[in-house]
Amino acid sequence: MKGHEVTSGIPDYARGYDDFGGTVGRTTSASTPWWPADTDGRRRPNIVVVLIDDLGYSDIGPFGAEIPTPNIDRIAATGYRLSNYHTTPVCSPARAALLTGVNPHRAGYGSVANSDPGFPGLRLELADDVLTLPEILRESGYATFAVGKWHLVRDADMSPGRSRKSWPLQRGFDSYYGSLEGLNSFFHPNQLIADNSVVDVDEYPEGYYVTDDLTDRAIGQVKALRAHDADKPFFLYFAHIAMHGPHQVKPADLDRHRGRYADGWDEVRRRRFAKQVADGLFDPGTPIRERNTEPGYDAPPWDDLSDEEKNRYQRYQEVYAALVDSVDQSVGRIVDLLDDLGELDDTIIVFTSDNGGTAEGGAEGTRSYFSQFVHGPVPPDWERDVPHDESLIGSPELGVHYPRGWGQASNTPFRFYKGQTFAGGVRVPFVLSWPGGLTRAADDNGVRRQFAYVTDLAPTLLELAGVDTPRTRHGVDAIERDGVSVAEFLREPDAASPRTEQYAEFGGHRGFYRDGWKLLSLHDGDPADVDRPQWELYDVRTDPAETVDVAADHPDVVAELAAAWDEAAWRNTVFPLFDTVGDQVRRRPAEAERFASDVRLLRGTPTLERYRSSRLIAYRDFEVVVELRDWEPSDEGVLVAHGDVQGGYLVVVENGVLSFVYNAYGRVHRVSGPLPERPEAVTLRAQASDDVRWDFTVDVTVDGAESRVADLPRAVQLVGMAPWTGISVGLDARGAVDSDLRARRGVFRAPESLVSVTYRPGRVRVPEPIRRTIDQQAADVAD
Repeated sequence: MKGHEVTSGIPDYARGYDDFGGTVGRTTSASTPWWPADTDGRRRPNIVVVLIDDLGYSDIGPFGAEIPTPNIDRIAATGYRLSNYHTTPVCSPARAALLTGVNPHRAGYGSVANSDPGFPGLRLELADDVLTLPEILRESGYATFAVGKWHLVRDADMSPGRSRKSWPLQRGFDSYYGSLEGLNSFFHPNQLIADNSVVDVDEYPEGYYVTDDLTDRAIGQVKALRAHDADKPFFLYFAHIAMHGPHQVKPADLDRHRGRYADGWDEVRRRRFAKQVADGLFDPGTPIRERNTEPGYDAPPWDDLSDEEKNRYQRYQEVYAALVDSVDQSVGRIVDLLDDLGELDDTIIVFTSDNGGTAEGGAEGTRSYFSQFVHGPVPPDWERDVPHDESLIGSPELGVHYPRGWGQASNTPFRFYKGQTFAGGVRVPFVLSWPGGLTRAADDNGVRRQFAYVTDLAPTLLELAGVDTPRTRHGVDAIERDGVSVAEFLREPDAASPRTEQYAEFGGHRGFYRDGWKLLSLHDGDPADVDRPQWELYDVRTDPAETVDVAADHPDVVAELAAAWDEAAWRNTVFPLFDTVGDQVRRRPAEAERFASDVRLLRGTPTLERYRSSRLIAYRDFEVVVELRDWEPSDEGVLVAHGDVQGGYLVVVENGVLSFVYNAYGRVHRVSGPLPERPEAVTLRAQASDDVRWDFTVDVTVDGAESRVADLPRAVQLVGMAPWTGISVGLDARGAVDSDLRARRGVFRAPESLVSVTYRPGRVRVPEPIRRTIDQQAADVAD
């Protein structure tokens, strides 16, 4: 019998008394009760991790930005800036590494969580033997809250009835509110999750903005905890949807940044670097990387642009600055809450980004976000920037992104962008503050130049909080963590970093750091060359911006580090590398077939999830049959809608007229005809072509006979990540496919005479190489 000595006489066959610390007799008067301790009695700090999406190294005040960030500045003023902190090139791998302390491929996230290629390094779900930071903290008495972007769930598992093993609650969080997706709309999210369930919302309220919603929820979680327990420490993981595109901001935030960027990206970059040097992030005389000039990565000199281009391009960056502003306001609300609770000194706050600033907007930026990502053999008249009114840039009406010249400024002083292993993709701002636990000497500016990696955050927080890591997870031996605590060099500015080397890989791009040397290879995009790296070598102790390739001067170092990369790749399940276009976005065959099967949606069915909806129409013929019963001449409303302002379609009856509205990435087409009396069904048919177009027809059935009402030939297909909002029956839910209709009639609900909508997916007609090319490009930027 374990525990305290118990009263004799308990039979050997008695069960249920193991680990009881009291005494047991036949009656309570002859027994002593006992309760296990709630905690070990230690007061541990709260932990708040604020993770931003696609925020570049220089985009906040403490790292050089001209954008006012007073609340982030406040954290940095009492804390530490890690100027040599590295992460992964894209988001899902960074999130997995941050929350587990395990290298990304080994954690199963060698790429974005939007596929299932069938290899160990790309499981794209957390394995049963991978412990997470919230699981460890919860075991030690923490309340654990998560809000915002998750993106550690395969898109096939975002719908009801699917596996939830990699959802937040199954990975250690007490509660969760946010988006499982890699991106979302700021005004009309396509889907939000509360704990383990979809938030069933048809229309967002006037003035809704997702950053405010997430902040409200985070504050509410902490307030609710404190209303019930004054002492329990909490871990808040706040993963913002910002700064990922499509960029959309509140008008009041945008107004504060009008005119800020008339001087252009070259001058902004120069000023930011000067401030970085003045603030001690880099030594005087440190070289800055000159403008990116490689094809596909290049950014032209600002002075070479036309006046029209300068005017539009600065509008994009004003929106980006307003997004940073909104994030800073959110941080301020969290800090104010901690202040009001009297717990700011007892809270570790971390602010960082998942990867560097991005080039996804292309050379010119875009006002039609999803069409920008459709590459490959598409029609020559494909519009990657539908020319909307520039006054709408940043508004709910558009999905926009800046030109990559601003991405280069975002990553000052580094080279390249998100997605590459060069510093622009993997060096990001990092601020940590714990006023009551980590105090600086008067002459310490808090800048730390020691190398650190994203896997080091979890062990560092655990050491600072005094929390031990269990050896098992749910009875299974937990895999060894790769990260190491860097707490020592926070306390001692001259302490060496325990992190001496680290591999990197994404999409064929490679990197390896060891003791101040950095070996890099930029994959040229040809899958056949994926295992033939063209190595470059940099001494980042004196050349942190990777300006001078010294590979020819140190062939021995190149050979040594190349061999080390290869060994690390095998040790971390990086292999196999993908040498065929689209291999990385493959799906389980049975799963793909199931998601593309017929479905009948009754009136009142909640909006169908985005991925499931897309499989019914992507690259194929499809038929949508709307069943009507006793439809009266006065009946009207949206019969079926799929998508939003960034691309979609709907069928609607208004004032006796049947209309088909097709929104081709923001270019809206409307075709109409009179609705006959006594309609029994409305059928929308789409005939796909191999050049990524659809021919649409709309027929009405009366007395068993069909008649043609409208047609729309040669419309470009919605592919990649569009339509973004899923299928809704009897209304145009969430984001509006037709903004004019929404302004007149709202979501425009159909009456009960609408019975159901049936989708019948047909033959896929776009050739597989084209589909794979488009899907690969879309997946790369959807992270």
